[in-house]
Amino acid sequence: MTKGKEPQTLFGRRLRKVRQSRGMAQDRLGVAIGIDEAAASARVSRYETGTHEPPYNTALLIAKTLGVQVAYFYADDDDLAELILIWDGLTLTERHRLLAMAQRKKPQTSA
Repeated sequence: MTKGKEPQTLFGRRLRKVRQSRGMAQDRLGVAIGIDEAAASARVSRYETGTHEPPYNTALLIAKTLGVQVAYFYADDDDLAELILIWDGLTLTERHRLLAMAQRKKPQTSA
């Protein structure tokens, strides 16, 4: 478990949560997204604590490496973030069913 400063940003909190759930060390993630090995752990730590916010293209690499949608890191609602993670684990058929169910629940608006 990573010791030290707690994440201060939504991005940092979610990054740490998913990285740890995947059992990936900070240095390993950093190297996997193209950061020099000597700086990898410190850079990922800065992203997690909110000292630095990664550029969007780096966030895309992080998301791809960790197997999540980049939207997970930026969703401002925790339930929506959880739904994004659930969505990633569904088959195409399950996604279609869930989407159809959500569309049936959607309030009708008059044009």
